[in-house]
Amino acid sequence: MPYPSASRLELPILQELAATGGTEELQLLYRRLIGYFPQLTGAEIAAIGDGEHDRWRRLVQRAGASLVEKRQIERHHGRWTITSAGRRRVDEEALQFALTEGVGPGASEKRAFSHEEAQRMLLEIGGALGYHAEAEFDGYDVVWRVDRASPRLSHVFEVQRRGSLDSALARLKRAYDAQRSRPFLIVASERDTVRAERSLNVARHGAFHEIGRVTAILSFEQLRRLHRALWPVRELLALFFER
Repeated sequence: MPYPSASRLELPILQELAATGGTEELQLLYRRLIGYFPQLTGAEIAAIGDGEHDRWRRLVQRAGASLVEKRQIERHHGRWTITSAGRRRVDEEALQFALTEGVGPGASEKRAFSHEEAQRMLLEIGGALGYHAEAEFDGYDVVWRVDRASPRLSHVFEVQRRGSLDSALARLKRAYDAQRSRPFLIVASERDTVRAERSLNVARHGAFHEIGRVTAILSFEQLRRLHRALWPVRELLALFFER
């Protein structure tokens, strides 16, 4: 199976450390990093969990050694701790997917959208189009169903304002593998759409090749324009989509 390179493990390590208060036991990191790489098979995941997969451990250790050289983590007695330099790297990655405040020409793209605002718009767009929409369902940001009773998730959305792109793609892949749900990635700006498309181009030859062809990417501004167009005519749309 295609293993990730040690360099691809660096940012997930830093993000996990930042998310758990800054320090974590290495044995727990071995397991938590698995979620970023859905190409791992069930047998390999079980082996990693049992501490039997030496290659995975060596990759994590190699990534850790590189982070130590960059002074982004410290290692003491089986515990890894993120440094201020490591936190800056996590923050810089998050800023690439964050919108800045702005006014004047182009300000609509620069207006700061929150994760919750994007979720709300997705819920309202789904409702306007006749779907039953839910937020925070089974670990997904937003899901749509044909109706409330349908067991199948027809559309699954991940809102990527900050954090790990690989983690968002892993969740979309899980939904696509389980029910062939249509995956959507919502990113902060149209600039970030290009970055996400580059990641999916790489994904077509790696861990996420199954969803690289089918994932739709929308910026927050595109989402806002869609919401603005549909929400005022939602009652008319209901006449067409009534079941």
